[in-house]
Amino acid sequence: MTKKEFREYLSKGAIVLDGATGTNLMAAGMPIGVCPEAWVMEHQDVLYDLQSAYVKAGTNIVYAPTFTGNRIKLEEYGLEDRIEEINTELVRLSKRAVDGKALVAGDMTMTGKQLFPLGDLMFEELVDVYKEQASILDHAGADLFVVETMMSLQECRAAVIAIKEVSDLPIMVTLSYNEDGRTLFGTPPETAVVVLQSLGVDAIGINCSTGPMEMVELVEKMAQYSTVPILAKPNAGLPELEDDKTVYKMTPQEFADAAVALVNAGASIVGGCCGTTPEHIKALSDAVRELPIRKPLERHRRILASERKNVEIDLDGGFIVVGERINPTGKKKLQAELKEGKLDLVRQMAMEQEENGAKILDINMGMNGIDEKEMMKSVIYEVSSTVDCPLCIDSSHVDVIEEALKIYPGRALINSISLESEKIEKLLPVAAKYGAMFILLPLSDEGLPKDAAEKHRIINTVYDKAMALGMAHEDIVVDGLVATIGANPDAAKECYETISYCKNDKKLPTICGLSNISFGLPERMYVNTAFLTMAICNGLTMAIANPSQELLMNAAFSSDMLLNRPDSDIAYIERMNMLAEKKAQYETVVVKKQPDSAAGDSAGTNTNGGNDAIFQAVLKGSKGSILDEVKKVIDAGKKPDEIINESLIPAINEVGELFNKKKYFLPQLIGSANTMKHAIDYLEPLLEKNDTGENMPTLVIATVEGDIHDIGKNLVVLMLKNYGYNVIDMGKDVPCEDIVNKAIEENAAVIGLSALMTTTMLRMKDVIELCKEKGCSSKVIIGGACITQSYADEIGADGYSKDAAECVKLVEKLLQK
Repeated sequence: MTKKEFREYLSKGAIVLDGATGTNLMAAGMPIGVCPEAWVMEHQDVLYDLQSAYVKAGTNIVYAPTFTGNRIKLEEYGLEDRIEEINTELVRLSKRAVDGKALVAGDMTMTGKQLFPLGDLMFEELVDVYKEQASILDHAGADLFVVETMMSLQECRAAVIAIKEVSDLPIMVTLSYNEDGRTLFGTPPETAVVVLQSLGVDAIGINCSTGPMEMVELVEKMAQYSTVPILAKPNAGLPELEDDKTVYKMTPQEFADAAVALVNAGASIVGGCCGTTPEHIKALSDAVRELPIRKPLERHRRILASERKNVEIDLDGGFIVVGERINPTGKKKLQAELKEGKLDLVRQMAMEQEENGAKILDINMGMNGIDEKEMMKSVIYEVSSTVDCPLCIDSSHVDVIEEALKIYPGRALINSISLESEKIEKLLPVAAKYGAMFILLPLSDEGLPKDAAEKHRIINTVYDKAMALGMAHEDIVVDGLVATIGANPDAAKECYETISYCKNDKKLPTICGLSNISFGLPERMYVNTAFLTMAICNGLTMAIANPSQELLMNAAFSSDMLLNRPDSDIAYIERMNMLAEKKAQYETVVVKKQPDSAAGDSAGTNTNGGNDAIFQAVLKGSKGSILDEVKKVIDAGKKPDEIINESLIPAINEVGELFNKKKYFLPQLIGSANTMKHAIDYLEPLLEKNDTGENMPTLVIATVEGDIHDIGKNLVVLMLKNYGYNVIDMGKDVPCEDIVNKAIEENAAVIGLSALMTTTMLRMKDVIELCKEKGCSSKVIIGGACITQSYADEIGADGYSKDAAECVKLVEKLLQK
């Protein structure tokens, strides 16, 4: 099926997907811990009967049981050499089951390994893993692809890029969201929509993790941004434990009634995930089949995105500053650090620019003495995990920009594409492939345009070529091309003319680099500021500037307010309050600082973190600088245990609070935890025996038998080790007997159990029962995506933790008792 045919198919009315596969296979006898794909290969009649029943119930699209059929997952069962056989045969099995009455989607999901920089798996490697499976599924005869139950937007991108490189089939993508409406990595649904539809997916949505009613609000948010159909595949409510079995109690009719709410919210593709049966799908099909569906948006919204945040560029909205600081040109200190491979200054610049009001950050690594492509990639990884601002990729080399766009976990802006041959022929297709927006620079092979007419011609030519590649009107921002007023007295007026032409005639936003206008003049800031305010009045949308220049930024906020742009008065007041607060904080520090306290300040005696460089390094995840700061305070006479207790522990506590408040997300939490671990590893050999007092308690941590997910468990281990606990990490898929025996052998104070799947959470109860049988006195705490406090109470666990930061507090509380 072609993408065009698929879009037409989806436009006819509500499309019904199948229901659960895993929970129904378990009910049919599939044991915990086996490879589902291999088990289905040996029990083909079970899947055949299930999928035939789904089609009879009204299913239009059935998912082939290839969910964990990628090489990395199959390696865990020693089946990687059978990857082609398994995926091919399972697609053919689903084809036989549907008998031409439904489409078959090749099903793909996470590998279970963490991407760099959180893990060791490189993005390019993951793309290759997905390409292998996608190619097999395509050749096996799948009608389309579904990438489902994803937690990481970056992994979704890898799968989509991989599929598009080997197949022209349609692609649907669904992510799983937590109770707070974000994925594990902090991505809200509207950001997932913006990023993935820009990559060319044909439907996007949500599956698993919750029941249908909990998805309604998320679907409504997606509908405000989506130009493609929205998909919802919820569980049959939340799992409950009954007679030692995990059950879903939502009836088919209750499920169908809730599905109607999902369709009304904007979902035109609906089905079921965990706990749903053919009966649920039959009720759903009957309920939604004749419902009118909401059409996707006809026009794109002009939005850039990081992994965690959208930034909308509105022709009549607030003025946007693109931070220019992460550029080595003229910055000797930054050049020196980059040559040494250090990124501390880059991280600092990113955070300061975001704090000072930049909405987008320009990244340029053009300098001698470094590999620009590799440094650009390193900086993107660093900045993306440090701040929420979307990025503008700035380079003279097409290959550098392409590598940057490939690994960037969001939707970036390219700076820039002109009518110069190499840019228009090579870079424009790259922008289309990776779904990027771009700055249209009105230059050609002949150089600067001679007059306004030629400038307009260049703008229109590049615009038309972008449209011919399938890009959208909203993908383009035009550079006003600021010349130097000292060389051309009409430079400002010519730029204003371009800005007005783009806004009023072409309905396109504009951007410019401010500093060119004042080159060679004294007191340039006054010229830049005056130019900016006049440009904003003429319709300028964005500028590449230094957000730490208060006069410039204050003028921009004031201009927005004078033009009565939406919420500009509130934005102005908030900025002035922020500046006043920063000034007051600075004055307080200066006044209170004693003449002889310099060493103490650098040594980290301020436990609230205000002037404590070690505290700040952990808070900001500055792994590259933490040891330098630690060595400074040791040389100043501070003891290792004092550093741990007065700087490191308070810092990681603060990180935990920020995580709980949803100001930090998984990347920042892991970054800070790894930074602290770096310092602890250095300090540990320096600790005297009496520094640590009594031996810290031993904790045994494991993912339960049958479950091969360990993202959350690994983070819990890291955090607990940072707090000094003796943590024994038993890994994933660990039998109950092994866990309890290890706890008894090590006299563990606490056993920590993790499970991500509803089918394996029952093993937690088995561990608790075995502890009672063997007289193991360890406290048992549990956690995982499918785990709740009520489940912990039901099975007799000593505690439940929803995340790693909370787990530390839970352990402390239990051990105090």
